[in-house]
Amino acid sequence: MPLLLLTGIGLSMDAFAVSVTNGLCCRGMRPLHRVGMAVCFGLFQGMMPMIGFFLGKLFEDVICAYDHWIALILLCYIGGRMLWEAFFSKDEPETDRLTLRLTLMQGIATSIDALAVGVSFAALSDVPIVTAALLIAGITFAVSLTGVCFGRQLGRLLGSKAQIAGGLLLIGIGVKIFVEHMGWF
Repeated sequence: MPLLLLTGIGLSMDAFAVSVTNGLCCRGMRPLHRVGMAVCFGLFQGMMPMIGFFLGKLFEDVICAYDHWIALILLCYIGGRMLWEAFFSKDEPETDRLTLRLTLMQGIATSIDALAVGVSFAALSDVPIVTAALLIAGITFAVSLTGVCFGRQLGRLLGSKAQIAGGLLLIGIGVKIFVEHMGWF
């Protein structure tokens, strides 16, 4: 159980960082939206290990070959849009609002590594996948909710620079996932 707890904490760190970014950039986010975002991140983090577990050996090579590319592309796209809007948009930035589409994209992007963890769980005989998925989902929910609240406080300090910081943070997370999966660090 301690190993599953540590796995859940480790998997939730990308969701935490994106939650902080959302708190930074989405100044008008209501409490219901903050909880909804945390639920979305928790659900994706909980579902992906189960999907990976059940796909297991069937598609292990394909999943492991492309998961880091998907995360890199999604996070760089979202972060790049934030930077573009911060520097070139005269209107209120679209990413100032946390839309369902944006939340779902972030949920998928931050949980891709959980899919690979699920594949590795399939290779182990003693991992209770439902318990693991529920634990990972619960931890991610709590960590994401904490992150968005922290980000809101930090956003008040950064003011208009929050959009730039958020975009750079998302791109950095995408690059981090990519570099780790490529085995460069």
